[in-house]
Amino acid sequence: MKRIVGYLFLSCLFLAGCGTKKRSTLNKGETNSVSNRSNPPEGNYPLPPDQGRFKFVPTASPEEYIQNFSGIAQAEMQAYGIPASITLAQGLLESGFGNGPLTRKTNNHFGIKCHTGWEGDYERHDDDARGECFRKYNHPMYSYRDHSIFLTTRSRYASLFELRKNDYKGWARGLKAAGYATDRKYPQKLIALIERYRLYRFDSEVLGEEFTVTAGLASSDVGGHSVHEVQAGDTLYALSRRYYMTVEELMQINGLDSTEISIGQLLKVKPEKVKK
Repeated sequence: MKRIVGYLFLSCLFLAGCGTKKRSTLNKGETNSVSNRSNPPEGNYPLPPDQGRFKFVPTASPEEYIQNFSGIAQAEMQAYGIPASITLAQGLLESGFGNGPLTRKTNNHFGIKCHTGWEGDYERHDDDARGECFRKYNHPMYSYRDHSIFLTTRSRYASLFELRKNDYKGWARGLKAAGYATDRKYPQKLIALIERYRLYRFDSEVLGEEFTVTAGLASSDVGGHSVHEVQAGDTLYALSRRYYMTVEELMQINGLDSTEISIGQLLKVKPEKVKK
């Protein structure tokens, strides 16, 4: 938790030095409402005031993105109950680890469109259709806060909050089922990111639990199974033969809905009788 507090303290200092000149594409009469909704319904985690100047925060790699934003994702989890692993995975995916074209223009790390009632800054960007309206923020912190508000204030996401806070697979599938993204592989992509970068460890820290899954080829014990990190060329069929399992068994113990797997994804496998 010291890391979370430290991140927020540094963020306050950073934002305090951003200046006061506002760069805006608002329509007449519109205002940026994110900083006016900065207090969560529970907890003691208010955002620092918006200083009114757009500040892009570049990142050189997914690992640097995680280092930069894991603290705020954990703080949002404490305040709003959204798993930090899910928030980080969505941020990584939707923003191109902080360097996508939309994110560079808007600091919008979650691909949230304007929608009815949005009164803040915005930019037009081609997505599912040409020139769609996307929310714009002066700093990524406000994007993270608005992501929490977005999920907690819309009824279609209410069922997610009945899931366990460490059930990242359930949350990933629930987001797709609720219509967050049109990509049919959205859950698998989130899960692959969470498992590749072990983002579930941030949930465990907030919940005060031990996390035991580690990356590597058949290297750790998870409920009587070892873990295989998917490599280029791996298929479920090839892995089933390697670990003396059926494809159906692999799918069942890993909660897979299809036979598609991604490089870096961690799969539970049998620890004994590994074929070389």
